[in-house]
Amino acid sequence: MASSTHDIIDTAVSAGTFKTLVAAVTAAGLVETLKGTGPFTVFAPSDDAFAKLPAGTVEDLVKPENKAKLTQILTLHVLAGKVMAAAVSGKTMSPSSVQGEALHVDGTNGVTVSGAKVTTADIECSNGVIHVIDSVILPKS
Repeated sequence: MASSTHDIIDTAVSAGTFKTLVAAVTAAGLVETLKGTGPFTVFAPSDDAFAKLPAGTVEDLVKPENKAKLTQILTLHVLAGKVMAAAVSGKTMSPSSVQGEALHVDGTNGVTVSGAKVTTADIECSNGVIHVIDSVILPKS
């Protein structure tokens, strides 16, 4: 993985397993935000996680007319502040995402975030941390 001298976006790009996420973040106009000072905690769905969505979902979401919905979904995956896996180990909590909706984080048996399993934790970046998840978290509303 990339060293902590790379920001969240550069780390995701260099990993090569977040092509869909990077394309979605670009379509939503969130690249500059996630290259900002942060710190941010990003629950990053892998390309495999996006592939689990119904056929055509991603292609539909990245259309310009769906930018608001895409932004809502993506910002649900981001917390303000840097939260490492050790901070949630053995605990459950409900932090608010930058989108405003609370996430359910359960660290009692591995770590899950609103039902998505963290498959790789603590990828440190210069402006926060990435935790890879196995599914895309969708807003409740």
